[in-house]
Amino acid sequence: MTLKEQLQDDVEKAMRSGDQQRRNVLRLMLAAIKQEEVDEGHSLNEEEVRAVLAKQAKQRRETIADAQRAGRREMAASERAELAIIKDYLPEQMDRDEIRALAREEIEAVGATGMKDMGQVMGRLMPRLKGRADGSVVSEVVRELLA
Repeated sequence: MTLKEQLQDDVEKAMRSGDQQRRNVLRLMLAAIKQEEVDEGHSLNEEEVRAVLAKQAKQRRETIADAQRAGRREMAASERAELAIIKDYLPEQMDRDEIRALAREEIEAVGATGMKDMGQVMGRLMPRLKGRADGSVVSEVVRELLA
């Protein structure tokens, strides 16, 4: 079963169980996937579907941060609940230590000595971490290592 089919199946399960929040979030994910398919002009493969879900998760994280800064606790809580549902469909995210180990490998491979080499390191590192780590976290780790 593809991820898209799984999402559709889970929407039906959520409808039967009366879980309106889960149903609504899954419908939003399917709508985002459909929009991307229309924009791209073809059906998305598994990797592209995961990329859409990762983008949606990133949007939720950004909204949570904005809501917290604005003191909007209810909105942040709602976005956290949506993010938790989206995370169920994404691969497990790497922790900072795993990212740090891979970043060290790339820093050594490039021969990076300072912040001026950050672009090279990130360019080599991000494809290795695709879908398994948030770019902002990776950027923070690389900055720490190069500083």
